[in-house]
Amino acid sequence: MDHDIDRDIADLARAHHGLFNTRHLRELGVSKATREQRLGAGRWEHVADSVYRMSGAPPTWRSELLAACWAGGDRALASHRSAAALWELPGGSRDFAEILAPRWRRTRTPGILVHETKLMTSDDIDVVDAIPVTTIERTIFDLARRNTYSGVDILIDSALRRGLTTLARLDAACERLATRGRPGAERFRTVVGGRIDEAGIPESPPERLLARDLVAQGLPQPTMQFEVRTPDGRFVARVDLAYPEERLAIEYDSFEHHTGRFALVRDSDRRNRLLAVGWTTLTATNADVRNQSSTLAEHVRQIRTRLRQQAM
Repeated sequence: MDHDIDRDIADLARAHHGLFNTRHLRELGVSKATREQRLGAGRWEHVADSVYRMSGAPPTWRSELLAACWAGGDRALASHRSAAALWELPGGSRDFAEILAPRWRRTRTPGILVHETKLMTSDDIDVVDAIPVTTIERTIFDLARRNTYSGVDILIDSALRRGLTTLARLDAACERLATRGRPGAERFRTVVGGRIDEAGIPESPPERLLARDLVAQGLPQPTMQFEVRTPDGRFVARVDLAYPEERLAIEYDSFEHHTGRFALVRDSDRRNRLLAVGWTTLTATNADVRNQSSTLAEHVRQIRTRLRQQAM
């Protein structure tokens, strides 16, 4: 019997970052005497309220986060920056455990930041690497409270680019979560509501910031990651931002990806191919991002006007 218990607990621990809890012990019929014997013998370790670790299993960020969730009760979830780290979203942090729970029934615990909420349903619950966590949509909503509009845009871009969510799921989350008076609701609702399917998804945060700045300067929403093709359908290039009607491309030149002889030859060939099919190319830099793209927007406005006049 003891051998079966040890084997079953070891199997559970392997699936949960070396941890198990009192619910597991109860379901397996482990008595208090057996539990105390294993703890006394050093085969199990008590790491948090109702949470245990197999002796020898190394503590990790994930195990500490899971322990915090289990210690918080059945409906406690990794959330906010901890959830962002699990989902590998921008702005995630492993420096502490950030938890969302309907009610936190314990005293303040070092290393754990708790958010109590009455707004939690099954639609908010997911699991990543055996750790209960807020869904990708709920995570972005929660992060909207202390983020900028551009920051929320970048979070959504990251999730969409990796197929973690869809615009339809974000719209549904907006209807359910972004009600009047809730922190971050207006920001989340505005960013989700401003999404245009045809606009595409940028490859990097600077591209998103450039697109947002151009719209703020009074220009239409550019299409992101637009594929330029010849009239017979042959691929020419994928450009960062585009105004397809005017055949105007805007390429973001980062220092990291556009230095060296190879990059110079590659970028020159790319621009020549675009020019050959009648496209005009503008270059944007990090300086444009820092300065709200006012100069770039003026160049875009002038070129769009000139190209429209030429087409008449």
